[in-house]
Parts: sequence; C-alpha cells; structure tokens
Amino acid sequence: MDDQDRPGVRPTPRVPDHPYGRFRDVLRAADGRTVLDSGPCSNVIVGDCRRLLAAFLRGAPGTTEGLVGLRVGAGLPAWDTPPGPPAPSPDQSALVDPQPHLVPRDQLLLDFVDPLSGAVTASPTRTLQIRAVLGPGVPPWPDTASGHTTGSLREFGLVARLNGTSVLINYRTHPAIAKDPASTLERTVWLTF
Repeated sequence: MDDQDRPGVRPTPRVPDHPYGRFRDVLRAADGRTVLDSGPCSNVIVGDCRRLLAAFLRGAPGTTEGLVGLRVGAGLPAWDTPPGPPAPSPDQSALVDPQPHLVPRDQLLLDFVDPLSGAVTASPTRTLQIRAVLGPGVPPWPDTASGHTTGSLREFGLVARLNGTSVLINYRTHPAIAKDPASTLERTVWLTF
C-alpha cells in the first residue's frame, strides 16, 4: 500500500505530467481598491510553444528567442453576450485583436516557482511565473485610431520569437475586463512543463 493511501496520511499534491498554464488577474481601481480578482484560472499552451521548445532543444542558433512579451487584446465585443468568449484553442496562432498591445519582456517579472509549494526559487524548475503590471494608461486605450473604442481586455497571450517571427506560447480568452485609464491590472501567468 502506498503511504498516500493509508488512513491519516495526508496526500502529497500531484502535479500533472503534461504542460499546462494558469493565470490570475487582479484589477485595482485608482484608489488601490480591488475591483476584480479572477482567482486561479487555466490558459492553453499552444502548438507554437512546442515548436519553440523543440528548436531550443535542437540548439538552432539565432532562430529562437525566448519570451519577448505579453500581448493583451480587446478580442471581440460580441464575446460580451451569451454564450460569451470562445474557449481558447491549442491551435491558436495569434490574438483575435489585429492590433493588440505588447507589454515588453523588460516590463515583466519572470521567476522559477516550485509547483508544489508555490515558492519562488533561483533554481530552474518546471514552472515559470510571469508577472505583468499594466498600470494607469496601459494599454493606451481608448484610442479610436487603433480601433480600440474602450479599454476592455478580453484575451491575452505570451509571445516568443521563432525564425524571426512572433509566435504565441499560450492563449486565453476571458470575460471583458473594463480597464479604465486610471486602473491597474496585475496579471500573473504560470506555465508548467
């Protein structure tokens, strides 16, 4: 009998053995009050992430570049009505928004995380935590010139570069987040491989 099956023995949390993603959004008003806390939610690791990992493992010099940023997009306003936003697909290759906003890598905080304890560690683990803070005025919407008549966000994806082309690493659609020019969105993404 496995120790975890014995009465009175607390089970050890199990981490899936396949790549998966999670995220959490916290939206704060200008006064710091929490307006929205999504709690932990899933996101989809897409096919281009697997291609990117294969290129890294092959050691193809000059053809791959790790994480270059986080794209946030408005998605489609039609997603605000039932049945809501479409489920994210592992086949997604770009955001639906043709002019998403890019939060560049130098504005992201990247850490390794122990997937069982959740503690940040300097040693590489199978979980990468990416934290973005979209402060007041980020993205710079509403901006009618870019087609963004509101500051609503409905989709996001981390991006890398493969053979000189931007590719998605993960993708998520979500109910509209009404980010006004004075609010701050704290988005934390975890990718576990």
